[in-house]
Amino acid sequence: MLDLLVEPLQYGFMQRALIVAVAATVVCALLSCWLVLIGWSLMGDAVSHAVLPGVVLAYLVGAPFAVGALLFAGIAVALIGLVRGTTRVKEDAAIGVVFTTLFALGVVLISKNPSQVDLHHVLFGNLLGLATTDVWQVSLLAALVFAVLVVKRRDLTLFAFDRAQAHALGISPARLSALLLALLAVTIVAAIQAVGVILVVAVLIIPGATAYLLTDRISRMLILAPVLAVTSSIVGVYTSYYSDASTGGVVVLAQASVFAFAYLFAPRQGVVTAALRRSRAIPAEVIPR
Repeated sequence: MLDLLVEPLQYGFMQRALIVAVAATVVCALLSCWLVLIGWSLMGDAVSHAVLPGVVLAYLVGAPFAVGALLFAGIAVALIGLVRGTTRVKEDAAIGVVFTTLFALGVVLISKNPSQVDLHHVLFGNLLGLATTDVWQVSLLAALVFAVLVVKRRDLTLFAFDRAQAHALGISPARLSALLLALLAVTIVAAIQAVGVILVVAVLIIPGATAYLLTDRISRMLILAPVLAVTSSIVGVYTSYYSDASTGGVVVLAQASVFAFAYLFAPRQGVVTAALRRSRAIPAEVIPR
């Protein structure tokens, strides 16, 4: 058993993969707690898909693709706010219009330059092919987001539960909303290198949703979500190494498996747990024979 754990660590690509997976999933898990509570899951989906043209353009000009991704993440957020604020179109429709349009632009750019863009790495990540510079980039972005989330955790929690109370206390909901969107954009840029454009929304939503099933307290969610996400990521990276499968895909499947377990067996919210609790509450004499 010890050999199974130690052998992959002899390779530099596995060390880099584990570092990036842990760094990216920790901040994704923290942020996902507030996204789930606020109801911004679709926003995470939108921004993660909208960065595709930025990633492609960065590949084409030889620039760090994080720069292009961050630029288009900002453009997507700005366009969603513009459409929502200047028309009668509701937020979900504005999100749908913007992210599908930008994603389509990315697909067109790839189709026009198929030999210059590694479509598989863009869409599904390349955890096992990261360079040392990528590790530093992801780690620094993750550390930045982590620090801001820890410092502003109380304000963000109040914003998630009671915006009117936050405003009454002198906390601007508009500024917190803008801050959360900016953190979302930076987090997506960090996580894309791990799991790609398609799967990044999963690591942004699944950990928070899983923790939400397991506890009713935000303080516990902020601990449970990163712990579960990091554990799933490590298991996923090791599993992909031994099974020769897509690393990003296996990481997401590992997180989804934890969610499925919580969905079935969570102490209060689990489907199976609730069914067992109801069956025990029925008096024996009313059970049909």
